[in-house]
Amino acid sequence: MASTSRTWTGRGRGRGRGRGSGSSSLPPPPSTLPLIIEEFFIVVYEDPLVKKVRTPKKIADYLDGQEPAKVYLRAADCGPRLWTVEVLFDGQGRMYLDKGWEKFAIAHGVDFGCYVHFKYEGDDVLTLKVFDGTMCRRYYYSDDEDTDDESDNDVKPCIHPL
Repeated sequence: MASTSRTWTGRGRGRGRGRGSGSSSLPPPPSTLPLIIEEFFIVVYEDPLVKKVRTPKKIADYLDGQEPAKVYLRAADCGPRLWTVEVLFDGQGRMYLDKGWEKFAIAHGVDFGCYVHFKYEGDDVLTLKVFDGTMCRRYYYSDDEDTDDESDNDVKPCIHPL
């Protein structure tokens, strides 16, 4: 796992509009607040087992110049296992989850029409929650007692309780 801690925060663009010389109890306009990238979601429009998954453009824009080669995915409520996923940047402002995404998708039942919520936890770790096409969250549990000796070639699905 990566040992470098990265904070996904940045400065907002623009200056906002002035409100005069007096003090105000109103919060600053959004354009002057720092950009904080901690959570985002994707809608799976294509078969996740065939296509790379594209993240929102704002994520790629924010990471411009500090692109990670890989991230570590962890399903919420599914034990401590981290899934290594390679990250690709296409040079045109788009970021994709590539090699390793397919195994994660199979194990967690990510399919066409799913909504996947990502939350950045630090050290290039993203925790995911999967919602099905009815907008209901899928809850998982892991039946793995020991995850340290698992091979990356094995796909052991988390169990989705009915």
